Amino acid sequence: MQSFGASKEFLLGDEIPWEVVGEGVKRKIMGYDDTIMLVNVSFAKGGIGPMHEHYHAQVTYVVSGQFEMTIGEETKILKGGDCFYIPPHVLHGAICLEDGVLIDVFSPIREDFMNKV
Repeated sequence: MQSFGASKEFLLGDEIPWEVVGEGVKRKIMGYDDTIMLVNVSFAKGGIGPMHEHYHAQVTYVVSGQFEMTIGEETKILKGGDCFYIPPHVLHGAICLEDGVLIDVFSPIREDFMNKV
């Protein structure tokens, strides 16, 4: 695995540019080292996180909005204050039902995200 080192100790959100990653979906890569990564993801209503899987463990906190979240064979509606966990290699995706923000935490780091920075 390629090493990306670590982010700065203090990261000011206003100084980190948004990266558009889909229609109605943008993200900011926040703190990270080779073992963990935090990503701020903003969705406009109707934005889609397409079904996909990866070898990383993922925990996501729903800051705001409302999302139809599918993990494996189960789908639930989640809102601000909710959270979900995705084990490695489990198919998952989201549809934004109301403008919102997710905070994704990955372990290990998402190398594919870093290659786009």
